[in-house]
Amino acid sequence: MMRQVQRLGGALYAPAMLFAFAGVVVGLGTLFTTEAVMGPVAAEGTAWHDAWSVVLSGGWTVFNQLPLLFAVALPIGLARKQQGRCCMEALVSYLTFNYFVNAILSAWGPALGVDLSAEVGNASGLALVGGIKTLDMGMVGALAISAVVVWLHNRLFDTELPEWLGVFSGSTFVYMVSFAAMLPCAALAAVVWPRVQVAMLALQGVIAGAGTLGVTAFVFLERALIPFGLHHLLYAPFYYDNAVVAGGIYSAWARALPQLAATSAPLKEAAPWAALTATGWSKVFGIPGVAAAFYVTAAPARRKRLLSLLVPVTLTSVLCGVTEPIEFTFLFVAPPLFLVHAALAALLATCMNLVGVVGVFSGGLIEMASFDLVPLAGSHGLEYLRAIPVGLAFTAIYFVVFRFLILRFDFKTPGREAAGETTLYSKAQYRAARAAARAHASLGGTGATAAPGEAGVVGSGATAASDGEGADARTEQARRILELLGGRDNVVDVLSCVTRLRVTVRDPALVADDAAFREAGAMGAVKRGDAVQVVVGLSVAQVGERLEGLLGR
Repeated sequence: MMRQVQRLGGALYAPAMLFAFAGVVVGLGTLFTTEAVMGPVAAEGTAWHDAWSVVLSGGWTVFNQLPLLFAVALPIGLARKQQGRCCMEALVSYLTFNYFVNAILSAWGPALGVDLSAEVGNASGLALVGGIKTLDMGMVGALAISAVVVWLHNRLFDTELPEWLGVFSGSTFVYMVSFAAMLPCAALAAVVWPRVQVAMLALQGVIAGAGTLGVTAFVFLERALIPFGLHHLLYAPFYYDNAVVAGGIYSAWARALPQLAATSAPLKEAAPWAALTATGWSKVFGIPGVAAAFYVTAAPARRKRLLSLLVPVTLTSVLCGVTEPIEFTFLFVAPPLFLVHAALAALLATCMNLVGVVGVFSGGLIEMASFDLVPLAGSHGLEYLRAIPVGLAFTAIYFVVFRFLILRFDFKTPGREAAGETTLYSKAQYRAARAAARAHASLGGTGATAAPGEAGVVGSGATAASDGEGADARTEQARRILELLGGRDNVVDVLSCVTRLRVTVRDPALVADDAAFREAGAMGAVKRGDAVQVVVGLSVAQVGERLEGLLGR
């Protein structure tokens, strides 16, 4: 069950990966078309304004079509075969569902309490999905319909039909059954969802009324759920769906940028719902404090080696918002430190909210610049400047607290190991250690309480095949990984996540141990039943693509 939940989390993350570029385009487009910032050159009707309006219109693609993206993303994580065809089936079935809803509301809308002639928006409960006027079910509706299609695909795609019906096999057969399933789904949605919308509006009021206290609780829970891989399920309804604002915080913020750039009203008043994205401040200001505490508490003879590991992972956290290597290092060697980290992250977000720093701040500086600093610097730059002293103060707080706890309880953080190589750890290695401890058994030849230095090094996220050696090196690495997984016939499916390959195998006994995967250029591997996680690093997409090619998919 947990493996399926984690695969769902990976699927939810796939559309979010597009936000980095889309946010840059929307941020720049908003900046360059705002007359209050750029002056007369950006006035409506000028060549400058018209040219940037064209670019900006393309930048809205991701935010305008989020439900479609989530409908297509789910098969990537959950379809057991032919994921590409399942994506097509999910897309056409989801569009069919919305056409059915539109037709039902056109005929019986007043009786169901829905005015289909109203303008789309939060008050009406309507939205445009792929050009279809339908109920605004957001991410939840898209995922529900996509889940039905994935379930049908996994069971029906290989159905053998009589030869004279062969043209209806495969994806066509799945769509035929899905088409029939969409009718009752649409009818149920038309009856039930308007009532759900009423409850969601009430929930939005409760969350908005919680104010700063709500931000504190949300950020703490988001960080605290990371070890279990469930944080995606917490923030996704808020960031990408209607839990707090129509369309989700990301989409609503992107749409509101032109108005926010043109107003001098405090952002905390203009868009208070955006405050829940304050999870990124600990990535920008907290992680450098943790890294500094690791460095000063390390043995002097090991500091040079440790510095070469800490600099790249800290920059990755600050710039990109990817915190896995350093967070899972102290989670691995000293779990109490992670609880302290979650508490400090929540306190940092609370202070930012109290001084009025509000915006989309869930990622690193690159995302923050795209959604906040670049488009809103002219009208709200002074508000954002308040983040600097608050953030730097918390960098110092993180450093002092972590240094004290490390020395007081003699936590064996990197550079303080009794023996072995100075290393950082990955999420997979942390989970492996937990599983081994629960089972009171060994894992990969090491004890359940593996000493620091016995697991693979996680540095900048690069691998032996990603430091400029090119495509051939990655192909060779994928080939070696496939051999260690027990060969082509032993692999059931493969899913690429942010830094890992999630593989399902037929016979776990054929899978090599962790050390063999590290020798092949990976950062390690963890086996749990028929589920294997191969930690590759930030080149996982390229290696995964070549692995899929070797599997003939």
